[in-house]
Amino acid sequence: MAQEGGPPFLLSLVMLLLVLSSLCVCPGSMRSMATAGTGSIHTAREVSKIAAEVAGYADVAKRIIDLAVFGAAQNRSHSRLADFTDTIGNRVSGSHDLEMAIKYMYNAFAQDGLDVHLEPVKIPHWVRGKESAEMIAPRAKHLAILGLGSSVGTPPEGIKAEVLVVQSFDELKQRASEAMGRIVVFNQPFVSYGETVAYRAYGASEAAKVGAVATLIRSITPFSINSPHTGWQDYQEGVKCIPSACITVEDAELMWRMAQRGQSIVVRLSMGAKTLPDADSFNTVAEITGWQHPEQVVLLSGHLDSWDVGQGAMDDGGGAMISWEALSLIKDLGLRPRRTLRTVLWTAEEPGGVGAQQYYDLHKVNRSNFDLVMESDMGTFTPVALQFTGSVAAQKIMAEVVKLLAPINTTKLETHGEGTDISPWMTAGVPGASLHVEDSRYFWFHHSEGDTMTVQDPQDMNLCSALWAVVAYVVADLQDMLPR
Repeated sequence: MAQEGGPPFLLSLVMLLLVLSSLCVCPGSMRSMATAGTGSIHTAREVSKIAAEVAGYADVAKRIIDLAVFGAAQNRSHSRLADFTDTIGNRVSGSHDLEMAIKYMYNAFAQDGLDVHLEPVKIPHWVRGKESAEMIAPRAKHLAILGLGSSVGTPPEGIKAEVLVVQSFDELKQRASEAMGRIVVFNQPFVSYGETVAYRAYGASEAAKVGAVATLIRSITPFSINSPHTGWQDYQEGVKCIPSACITVEDAELMWRMAQRGQSIVVRLSMGAKTLPDADSFNTVAEITGWQHPEQVVLLSGHLDSWDVGQGAMDDGGGAMISWEALSLIKDLGLRPRRTLRTVLWTAEEPGGVGAQQYYDLHKVNRSNFDLVMESDMGTFTPVALQFTGSVAAQKIMAEVVKLLAPINTTKLETHGEGTDISPWMTAGVPGASLHVEDSRYFWFHHSEGDTMTVQDPQDMNLCSALWAVVAYVVADLQDMLPR
């Protein structure tokens, strides 16, 4: 029986469409539902609103900067660094000097009125021992060397052998038949630290694969005044461990020229290096506890260990001191952020971030409460930018934070925060930041006898301290954590 309003099949179609439309969820709504409960900052407040919140810290930021750069705290981080390095000296992993450095900083933090504690870790203990190298043909010449961390030593009588000089791993493979029983000298050109350091790290094992008895590696530096640079090296599993040391740029180039002339080069190498059982050590931790969310953390850091040459003032005494100074500036101004500000001075960074990895393993269960991790380990020269790794939304917020640094002309935010000690956190998705400075001279002094207080400038350290303190305090005091 026909009904008014049209044929039955049309009425059925209309009703079906009405039902489907009532069940439909638009894509935007689906996205909203998907993000609900994730803790995304966008569910509470837009980034534009946060920009206004950050701008409200301009007066506080200026107070921090004025205190650090012009006020009573002027040059304090430099003075602290000088006292520390002049008193302790260099601080290689596992050494008594590193133990003394940790005790020194524990007492210094306590005297500064900060909450301080030590967290125990096990770290490598490599000892250099006596070492020397002499070129005995085609003429006699002393060669300045620095054995590489984890290297084995030579036999007591040393190693006397003819030298094979190559400029790359590829050349070594091409000339593999010439390497048996020789000391391989790598005269690789410096391209960048990140690329060229492979020769220091893997040169010994690559040479051992083709029968070499030792390696002498051109120091990983763009500039030299006959100064060798040390660092950690890694033996490959299943490959014979042979002694490995760095020589100066000048001596590497000298032997290359001699080899190009067809001259036979003979070197006598003696190294007393050895590895002892892992040592007990500590990460040193100081805090200003947050007033509203004490369980949430903004972490500042530098590493306390150094190599066993120079004073470790640049690498990484400066980073350690500005991470202390940031807390001191905030405390001196009577400020207390919503979240906890935590400075960690890592132990055993130079052997590969050993102390920091153990800290991460201990605290990773609480990584959702780590708001931002910061590390300064590329020197404390004139600051030019903050480097940051995080979500797009977090980058927008941090871009607003660095605007507060206009009084010291460091308002640039760059991508890719870096640092051996904070890398596990960033890999796990925690936002990370590092200090970008005018570091063109950094690798001149890196891991050498030249890393002393003479490299450091008090005004540069004032600026680095101010930047470090402003960024840490503002992020720790914002109403919301940085979005992941």
